[in-house]
Amino acid sequence: MSSRSLSFALLATTLLAGPAWAEDVTLNIESWRNDDLVLWQEKLIPAFEASHPGIKLNFTPSAPAEYNAILNSKLDAGSAGDLITCRPFDASLALYEDGKLVDLSGLENMKNFSDVAKSAWQTDDGSATFCVPIASVIHGFIYNKDAFEEVGVEVPETEAQFFEVLEKFKEDGSYIPLAMGTNDQWEAATMGYQNIGPNYWKGEEGRLALIKGDQKLTDEQWVAPYATIAKWAPYMGDGFEAQTYPDSQNIFTLGRAAIYPAGSWEIAGFNSQADFEMGAFKPPVVNEGDTCYISDHTDIAIGLNAASPNQDAAKEFLNWVGSEEFATLYANALPGFFSLSDHDVTMEDPLAEEFVSWRGECESTIRSTYQILSRGTPNLENETWGASAAAIKGTETPEELGKKLEDGLASWYAPHQK
Repeated sequence: MSSRSLSFALLATTLLAGPAWAEDVTLNIESWRNDDLVLWQEKLIPAFEASHPGIKLNFTPSAPAEYNAILNSKLDAGSAGDLITCRPFDASLALYEDGKLVDLSGLENMKNFSDVAKSAWQTDDGSATFCVPIASVIHGFIYNKDAFEEVGVEVPETEAQFFEVLEKFKEDGSYIPLAMGTNDQWEAATMGYQNIGPNYWKGEEGRLALIKGDQKLTDEQWVAPYATIAKWAPYMGDGFEAQTYPDSQNIFTLGRAAIYPAGSWEIAGFNSQADFEMGAFKPPVVNEGDTCYISDHTDIAIGLNAASPNQDAAKEFLNWVGSEEFATLYANALPGFFSLSDHDVTMEDPLAEEFVSWRGECESTIRSTYQILSRGTPNLENETWGASAAAIKGTETPEELGKKLEDGLASWYAPHQK
């Protein structure tokens, strides 16, 4: 190498080594995900620090149930970390509106996220995005491949085929067709109503129309999913009314049930507990040929403390969170928590790969109750829990449930009062 080339090489190395950091900057990260500590320590932090010399990271999680209270007190006292892990929707929106989080709309790598991906961390009008999206969870069904082979059934693609499969398992008698209970209520709503519902209300189209007041919870597309999950009851096993969420997990992983209405967050746990091969299928469409919709629900993001003295270094890190490197590391370390970026992330876990492949086949949406519609009393999210359990148990009709939910929402939400 010539002396001139060497000079250029040294200059380039110097420029890459430290953008503007006269001395090392340490960024502290607040989070509720204390189960992620090893992931950060062993994978994310070393990867970032290797490519960003001069910036150190310190991941300091709190207990999940205490996170909001601890974070708020730290922010008020001026002792919070530079980077704030953001829960979806109202809790983080309140922090932004209180001046605690920075508007990150201008961050270069924010371009790697769709409007749906950003929706959980935006102002209602979408003018500001205050956290960089990290991951979502996807809904569908996990099934026992051995059981399907034994009974001689194929993965269903339509609602009619789904019920044919359930009926064959019921007739065979070797497996409980569907591992779900109604004791905990949220399970019936989250893995029942919100799982299949987007195929009825057409994902974002219906969800946004409900927010605007152009659709009502008494409309057919919002009532029909209750009628469908009501038809699940004969296939859920004896005593499903008293069956808890952990009960359902155990029934499936012990090989006693054929199908588990699922969220992708189950993948890591099921991989370690089940000794049979598992597969996954997306929520069956109502009619053959319909566009499919999946609940690809925004779960976790990260933002910038407005009071941080290290704004530039923090933005360097946040831009990296929007990179393909971060997306690949995170999604593979936590199978079932999928990158919200547009990067084509290769998944190493086959079950996780099956779930995430649906993004290329279906339209993505988020749970219908999470944005705006659960800010008042009665809380629509919590009311949907009870309604879903009641639909399955047959204690109220789908039409009665739709009217009850619509009346509750209209009692405090102006767009539904017209």
